Amino acid sequence: MKTLYEIDVQNAKGETVSLKDYAGRVLVIVNTASKCGLVKQLGELQALYDKYEEQGVTVLGFPCDQFNQQEFDSQEETMEFCQLNYGVTFPMFQKIDVNGSNEHPLYTFLKKEQSGLLSSKIKWNYTKFLVDRKGQVVKRFSPVDSVHSVEKNLTLYL
Repeated sequence: MKTLYEIDVQNAKGETVSLKDYAGRVLVIVNTASKCGLVKQLGELQALYDKYEEQGVTVLGFPCDQFNQQEFDSQEETMEFCQLNYGVTFPMFQKIDVNGSNEHPLYTFLKKEQSGLLSSKIKWNYTKFLVDRKGQVVKRFSPVDSVHSVEKNLTLYL
């Protein structure tokens, strides 16, 4: 895989979507979990999306159940939770694995482009990746890095 835009994902309805659809936009890609202690970041990511969407920023949320099974079993429950509790309108996708033998190609690509501290593995929910308008993965943020720190960095790419 050469570029981010060659990767296909499944949207919340299970339809195949090409990341090429987001070419030319600044992306914040995050693995989410509804039952995680960091879930308040959903609201912060929504606020970020609301503030910058018209300037070409899109948040892409990928539910993940690999860390202490902190995601609902059904996609419907996940979407309902995100929308009712945090007003999420940014694109959400089907639940995926971010590590291991069933790791989604998106996360294989992201981790290759921006390795983490000591290991490229995703260590927890709400690891965030910043992608510039050309599809280059420019920064990786740990789960505890604030959405404010993401915002400070993304403004460099507007």
